Amino acid sequence: MAGTFGNPEVVQEEVDILIIGGGMAACGAAYEIMPWIGAAKEAGVDITVKLIDKAAMDRSGAVAQGLSAINTYIGPNQDPADYARMVSNDLMGITRDDLAYDLGRNVDDSVHLFEEWGLPIWKTVNGERFDGATWPKEGGKLLKDGGEPVRSGKWQIMINGESYKWIVAEAAKKALGSDNIQERVFIVKLVNDANDKNRVAGAVGFSTREDKVYVYKFKACLLVAGGCVNIFRPRSVGEGQGRAWYPVWNAGSTYTMAAEAGAELTMMENRFVPARFKDGYGPVGAWFLLFKAQATNAYGEVYMTKNKELLNDYPPYGQAAVPASCLRNHLMLKEMKEGRGPIYMDTVTALAKLRETLSPREVKHLEAEAWEDFLDMCIGQCGIWVGENIEPEKKNSELMPTEPYLLGSHSGCCGIWASGPEDVGAPTTEEHPEADKIPAHLPQGWNWGYRSMTTVRGLFTAGDGVGASGHKFSSGSHTEGRMCAQSMVKFVMDNKDWVPTLDTSVEDLVNEIYQPVRTFLEHKDYTTAIDVNPHYITPRMLQFRLQKIMDEYVAGVATYYTTNGHMLAVAEEKLGMLKEDAQKMRAKDLHELLRAWENYHRILTAEAHMKHIQFRKESRYPGFYYRMDYNLVDEENWHCFVNSVYDKNTKTWNVFKRAHKDLVDKSKLFKPAAH
Repeated sequence: MAGTFGNPEVVQEEVDILIIGGGMAACGAAYEIMPWIGAAKEAGVDITVKLIDKAAMDRSGAVAQGLSAINTYIGPNQDPADYARMVSNDLMGITRDDLAYDLGRNVDDSVHLFEEWGLPIWKTVNGERFDGATWPKEGGKLLKDGGEPVRSGKWQIMINGESYKWIVAEAAKKALGSDNIQERVFIVKLVNDANDKNRVAGAVGFSTREDKVYVYKFKACLLVAGGCVNIFRPRSVGEGQGRAWYPVWNAGSTYTMAAEAGAELTMMENRFVPARFKDGYGPVGAWFLLFKAQATNAYGEVYMTKNKELLNDYPPYGQAAVPASCLRNHLMLKEMKEGRGPIYMDTVTALAKLRETLSPREVKHLEAEAWEDFLDMCIGQCGIWVGENIEPEKKNSELMPTEPYLLGSHSGCCGIWASGPEDVGAPTTEEHPEADKIPAHLPQGWNWGYRSMTTVRGLFTAGDGVGASGHKFSSGSHTEGRMCAQSMVKFVMDNKDWVPTLDTSVEDLVNEIYQPVRTFLEHKDYTTAIDVNPHYITPRMLQFRLQKIMDEYVAGVATYYTTNGHMLAVAEEKLGMLKEDAQKMRAKDLHELLRAWENYHRILTAEAHMKHIQFRKESRYPGFYYRMDYNLVDEENWHCFVNSVYDKNTKTWNVFKRAHKDLVDKSKLFKPAAH
């Protein structure tokens, strides 16, 4: 029966494995899972799978607009342990070495697949560089056969990536099969099992194109719906609702749905504040790493050199060969606060120096690469350059730290506490009958049998969802999705006779999903202007309120990323009132229903972020945020994970410490501190 607005058709389905999301992690799982399902069938267990994407896989996720580099590629001559060391240092020492190391030893295989599927990777052949669009008649072997990539950094390789996501999505769709993919359905809520509250049994969402609500039951679920954008007021006003550095459709759905299901979160105080080209949010990585450009203040001074003594305030992280990302921001912010802005990327000097050693043909190619970097992944920045008459070889461009983002796959590590590899981490004490025999060098509570399963049985995550393990980027997220595919099939086989039972009725789920629609239909005629009504608030207005609270009280751009205990208490009170008012959000159409549910997810994610900063009484990430009442990195008391569990019934948070442990020797990273 066809649904109507306010009375949607209800579609119920049961599958063994549900994949929620369409980004790189989801594509990795989709590509990898069918052979494992085939193996299960040979063992006598039939397993069904379905992928649900809020948008369309071709352009879903953080890679949607393209990329100019793959930022995680180890290569045959580097050690995954060194990669784990880098991840730890860049995130100020609090990461899961088991997760980072496991990723490092597996990620190259995904990159090799990308190249096989048609992704052009820049190579060096006999000393000459080729950009993937052109290729020599001889040489140019595939990476896996010994081809030498053009590296822009120790772990980064250059690509022609404007079609990166199309290529990866095509392979995923072919592998999984179109019958197992449902696009334009927004999953907004996980449902626990009626007989086991620490287990997921289902999920519910709605079509963004038709009046339909979908209710799924399953044995296992992969929750990979990205990070969180637009909880802070963006620097770009007005058009900023659609212009940010991270993809605007990432609404914290991963974190909120996992938290409401009872999953333990970790490091939700962490955020990423990237320095980017002003207004267009254009990437800076290639300019720093490939073109060797430097950032200066308005007087042409290189602030990383001018302010380098500040790095000694944060040992050992400031003494690494490459200081932590937040500390590089810290040095920039000193210039801005003391009135020596604007900050510039010195593109003119960088390109001039490169011309000194290049032929005219190579110079022309280089200038094309300067534009290609944006055309691959942030075409809006090209518009800024054109609109402001900027030629990078003649005029420098402004840099600016952005508003904060919450993510777990880039230079950030907030997310969900996930099970690590069995050969690196130790089993949890509760499930290990001989816990006293666990080797002392292995941390307890980091592994419970299935790679990337959360603390809720049957709920897996990858990419932005896995906390305490940043710097996965696109290739790493794809790799983690592939790991989850194997883990989920194993979990289903181990629980083949288990039958999911939802702890909430379908009727109640449908009523909850469509409440914003019914609020609108009930009250829309009370006023002559439907956007002004005492009985409801529009999703757009509610989002503005959320962004204002977070920006002004939880260390946004308005306060130069500073906060304190008193400001956080105000934020806590205002977020509480906002949550009440959110129950009165309206949805005049399916698009607004989507925006309403994105707001629900953003609010709870924002609250988790605030609660964690409130709990951690130090400033672990100077340059990303400062708690001015605890403006130091306190290694003695806070070299630990901050984790939390949300109770959806009481709507309260339990925030607590978890012990940190290094599994790789970090001393190799650091040089002696200057005196």
